[in-house]
Amino acid sequence: MMTEIRPYILAENNWKHLKEFRYELAVLPWGATEAHNYHLPYGTDNYEAEALAAEAARLAWESGGRLVVLPVVPFGVNTGQSDIYLDMNLNPSTQLAVLSDITDTLSRHGIKKLLIFNSHGGNNFKPLVRELGMKYPDMWVSFSNWFHALDRTVFFEESGDHADELETSLMLHLKPELILPREEWGDGASKQHKIGAFREGWAWAERKWSAISEDTGVGNPRKASKEKGLKYSEALTQKLGAFMLELCQADLKDLYQ
Repeated sequence: MMTEIRPYILAENNWKHLKEFRYELAVLPWGATEAHNYHLPYGTDNYEAEALAAEAARLAWESGGRLVVLPVVPFGVNTGQSDIYLDMNLNPSTQLAVLSDITDTLSRHGIKKLLIFNSHGGNNFKPLVRELGMKYPDMWVSFSNWFHALDRTVFFEESGDHADELETSLMLHLKPELILPREEWGDGASKQHKIGAFREGWAWAERKWSAISEDTGVGNPRKASKEKGLKYSEALTQKLGAFMLELCQADLKDLYQ
């Protein structure tokens, strides 16, 4: 039985269709390949990026948006995890080079809107987007962090930011077959910086991951559930889909009020 091609997923499309079709917005999922506590797969950020971007794009498409989701970039900035086995690193300068080539391609083909759909906390696209804006003045490049889109306390009890209750719940919903049994999960305990300014957030230094967490997690995943992941995913993709539809419909010459 042939699976129906999703018209908003570039990897599933073909020249027969795209030869005459034109999109308004390109969405670039960007993840990472890194350890996620003991129990989640190294590709967690990529699975999340692909699934959430695809579902949000479906909702936007069905409301009239003409957008295309590009293949996920599976490597992110992991400079703080250089000693953790097979945590793959792309330096920010490498990310800029990749983004420049993708932006150049989209510009040549008349797609003037690009949304970088970020799924990894170590990726910082703000300075890259600033530089791209100078290099490609005809393009409108933006980025989003899906993990900041909703108030997590509405859905989850435990705090954290890596392989925690939120991320484990989401993966229990998306890829349960890749998650180890609960007895294998680490508790996600992590150390805080001794210097107050870094704890308070008005000063910043990169965390040395192996020094702050024994299991590579930050946040206790024990209260995670598939049901929480489903509820969160549905609310999240509704919000992301509405955002993508707005981007599709936005007049680049009239963005401010």
